[in-house]
Amino acid sequence: MVVGYKLQDSSIIVPMSERIAQSRFFNRLFHIIVPVLAWLTITLPVWLSPFHPAIVAYFILSFNIYFFYKSAVTMYYAVLSYKTINIHQKISYSSKLKKLSKAKDIYHFIVIPNYKEPLHKLDESMAQLAKMDYPFRRPSVVLAFESREEEALPKAKALIAKHKRSFNSIIQTYHTLMPGEAAGKASNQSYACQRIEEYCIQENIPFKDALITIADADSMFPKNYFSYLTYEFIKDKGNLYHFYWAPVLLYNNFWQLPFFMRMQATLSSIFRLAFLSQRKKLIQISTYSTNLWLLKQLNYWDTDIIPEDWHIYFQAFFKFGERVKTLPLFTIINADAVYSGGVFKTLVNRYEQEKRWAWGVSDIGYALVNSFKDTSIPFMTKTRKIMYLAETHLLWPTSFFILTVSALIPPLINPVFKRTVLGFLLPQFSSFVLTLSTSFLLVYTYLDVKLRKKLKQKTSAYSLPFLIIQWYLLPIVSFVLSSLPALDAHTRMIFGKKLDYKVTEKV
Repeated sequence: MVVGYKLQDSSIIVPMSERIAQSRFFNRLFHIIVPVLAWLTITLPVWLSPFHPAIVAYFILSFNIYFFYKSAVTMYYAVLSYKTINIHQKISYSSKLKKLSKAKDIYHFIVIPNYKEPLHKLDESMAQLAKMDYPFRRPSVVLAFESREEEALPKAKALIAKHKRSFNSIIQTYHTLMPGEAAGKASNQSYACQRIEEYCIQENIPFKDALITIADADSMFPKNYFSYLTYEFIKDKGNLYHFYWAPVLLYNNFWQLPFFMRMQATLSSIFRLAFLSQRKKLIQISTYSTNLWLLKQLNYWDTDIIPEDWHIYFQAFFKFGERVKTLPLFTIINADAVYSGGVFKTLVNRYEQEKRWAWGVSDIGYALVNSFKDTSIPFMTKTRKIMYLAETHLLWPTSFFILTVSALIPPLINPVFKRTVLGFLLPQFSSFVLTLSTSFLLVYTYLDVKLRKKLKQKTSAYSLPFLIIQWYLLPIVSFVLSSLPALDAHTRMIFGKKLDYKVTEKV
């Protein structure tokens, strides 16, 4: 039976799910539901403790146990990914690729969207790309500039003059921001890939054989990346519907950074490393590869959004369903962490970067709307994807508050509850679980040192104690550079304020 309503001027029955998806009210509700839940979660001890302090206590205790579990899982998968990367580093994918006849048909395009990036940074990235061990046709580089950048053309001329012999071709694009578009990677990449489409038509290159790799201006790819990617793509039966991702670790400029940025770089790198081995949950971040055919089917990236990596995944998912996956590449891409030359300026820029990432909470509204529109994807499949998305963005702004201050509030607000056994034990148990969870930081420190060693980042003996001691400041750093900017993004979403894309400065 179809639940719906009948249009007055036709006999068409519109399903109720479609009616909900088209409703401005539900569209707005879907976009703010997680930000509102975030604020309700953070303030829960304040407004519920006077009436039901035990419920608050059990919620906090449950979350503490859940956090310990998540920390243990992260540590396990981080170690697993590190070991798997060590195995794959010993494999010569360039040699394996020579045995596959199909490999000669593959074309690589590396898209580098950039705006006011330093020339030397683009130069370094292209120099690294020129060192690839790919045994066949050299990749093509797409320098995706913004037309509003005055220095774009001189930069392009300088880079082409220096590197033109290292690549199959160097394509320049100059994106002009159109009405309805948001400034950022999504609109720039869409324009650049449309130019690649024209190039492929001109050169008779099948879209299904054109692999697109999205890079940042500071992305330093390992020598085996394109050999590894090509091998996996050819051997992958569902390759037309798949994205491919290797973790981007923020170690390029590690020892230039203020200590709080080193902590952030370490945590971000370890979390991405752990994410790599969680195949069922894996969604690409920042730098990734796919084929031109898939992007063409999606009409490229939606140009009115800011965080584009998870968004393009969900664009594909709601068009092709369960066939869409992100597959891991067990190698390492190195990149810069935020650094603006001074401590305060670096702090501000890092805050803005985290806020921009947290704006990905907008993907939840997009996913919910499209979930109601689509009836072909199984309900539980859609639900699992959306729940994982919601969980990620709900924990981002709330975890700090639940773990640090929430346990102190019920006994403070409700003196009667303070005299109970549960009220007495709540702060102590929360502190114990949090302390136990932080013990995993020793493993993170070990992996941090080993990973940086792989990337030729030396760690002197005298700096080792500080790398451990600095974690005592983790609560402050987590609040200022994670929870607070995420809460800022969520609050903007609630009040319908837009977020402008701000280029992260990396000196």
